Amino acid sequence: MLILTTPTIEGKKIDKYHGLVTGDSLLGANLYKDMFSGVRDVVGGRTTKYEEELTNARELARKSMEEKAEKKGANAIIATRVSYHNLGGTMGNTIMVTIFGTAVSYSD
Repeated sequence: MLILTTPTIEGKKIDKYHGLVTGDSLLGANLYKDMFSGVRDVVGGRTTKYEEELTNARELARKSMEEKAEKKGANAIIATRVSYHNLGGTMGNTIMVTIFGTAVSYSD
């Protein structure tokens, strides 16, 4: 599946717009405890464990979005965006990763 951040597919004709598709993933509060519990995982000012968890969450959200697009009969997703939200409150310090875009079918 072709996934782009652009609103068009250069050199291709979009035949059908299938609509919005989304994917979500949550990171739990334990991540924050691990991240702030010590300096053991911080290298050069970066927290590698945190980055790995965000990458995994983004990948899960992307796969979910892609599956939804495939079910709609799309072969591409355009205008893709990723957002991060701290849910806070009763959810603790949970971060939600959301990825969304427009599912389309294109041809040459």
